[in-house]
Amino acid sequence: METLSSIECFVRAAEAGSFAEAARRLGLTPAAVGKNVARLESGLGVRLFLRSTRRLTLTEAGERFLAEVSGGLATIQGAVANLATSQGQPAGTLKVSMGVAFGRDYILPHLSDFLARYPAIVPDWHFDNRPVDLIGEGFDAAIGGGFELPPGVIARQLAPGHRVLLASKDYLARHPAIESPDDLARHDGILIRSPQTGRVRNWPLRTRDDRQATFELKLRMTMSDPEAACHAAMQGLGVTLVSTVHALPHLQRGTLERVLPDWYVETGSLSLYFSAQKLLPAKTRVFIDLIVERFRGQKLAEKFNANWRP
Repeated sequence: METLSSIECFVRAAEAGSFAEAARRLGLTPAAVGKNVARLESGLGVRLFLRSTRRLTLTEAGERFLAEVSGGLATIQGAVANLATSQGQPAGTLKVSMGVAFGRDYILPHLSDFLARYPAIVPDWHFDNRPVDLIGEGFDAAIGGGFELPPGVIARQLAPGHRVLLASKDYLARHPAIESPDDLARHDGILIRSPQTGRVRNWPLRTRDDRQATFELKLRMTMSDPEAACHAAMQGLGVTLVSTVHALPHLQRGTLERVLPDWYVETGSLSLYFSAQKLLPAKTRVFIDLIVERFRGQKLAEKFNANWRP
């Protein structure tokens, strides 16, 4: 296991180009990573890195060794994780990333059932409205949309990624009727900034029969969180565009209404991301199975479709 740890430190340092970044990804100190790599070099009798004050550079031997071990490392780690069970049950820390409102509304309600089934699993769940680096940040799984799909990561689609226009009944009663996308230009917009770029993206609207239209709202305010935008809309402050994941609870409670209900924005899909390794750790596999089972049982794929009608 000591050699495996040294190899993992080497692989992560080669990927990151520094001991400090590898240490952050592994939850170690840079000194510990450096010692593990030095121990590996001593055992192999070759130098794997050329070290400088700015960056690590692989030697020719280091490049060959990285090519030979990096793929096998994931397989070995998966095998070790599957052995790390409690009385034959999946066990270990389960690190998952998910959106704040999505996790609270659709995943957390299943936590007690999940832990009753698998009491040896320890959830380490991160609620953040941003795509994460699944492998680089050490996540077992992530749920969201708009993730890049790097080598070694699989995306399993859970539902379509649609956005819809919402406003309060009070706002719609006090302002001119919205009968076409062109009418939106006269209405106050509660716009949402991208957490990655800080910019507000312009999305084209479409219908089920594939009609398309551009639209523009008057900038009244911007928010970085879609749930905050929904709460601003509930106060009658304007029209907002949010994913159906955020819209559904408000539509079901009647706190917000669809604007132009035949029109929506297509943004890809809501997916479950996890490692492509052949031997997936048992803790990750049972989590994936639970999410797929609950999405199917609650028909969330259908409900997150902008064309769904209750």
